[in-house]
Amino acid sequence: MSDSIGKKIQTDIITAMKARDEHRLTTLRMVKSALKNKEIDKREPLTDAEEAQILTTLLKQRRESVESFTKGGRPELAAKETVEIALIEAYMPQAATPEEVQKIVRESIAYLAEQGAKPGPKDMGVAMKVVQQRILASGVRADGKMVSEMVKAELAK
Repeated sequence: MSDSIGKKIQTDIITAMKARDEHRLTTLRMVKSALKNKEIDKREPLTDAEEAQILTTLLKQRRESVESFTKGGRPELAAKETVEIALIEAYMPQAATPEEVQKIVRESIAYLAEQGAKPGPKDMGVAMKVVQQRILASGVRADGKMVSEMVKAELAK
């Protein structure tokens, strides 16, 4: 596991054990095993970006569970998942502001325009790829839905 997320989780597992914080301990162990399993599949240490991607997936699963439990009238289970979301989010890279994302989107589209024809709505896939690579490279994280809406709006101009 890389120094960042994986190491920090390991340290916090020890702290949670000492504090006898069961829920935190269970959540962190679950995250650690998700990272470890991915590392075993890959047969080499995960990059920071890959670790963050795994956490994003875990967060998405928790959010879907909260929705299901809330609809199903199980507030106690929804509350448990909400606590886990907060615990996992603490390890995520800082979220980019909409302004930062907009700037990356504009720069990416300008870059594409320099490469040839002015990009239009049909270039959505190419533009998204460039934008996501730049977001990753900048070390921030951004909501995929927000990014795609901004790219779509920018390409429509």
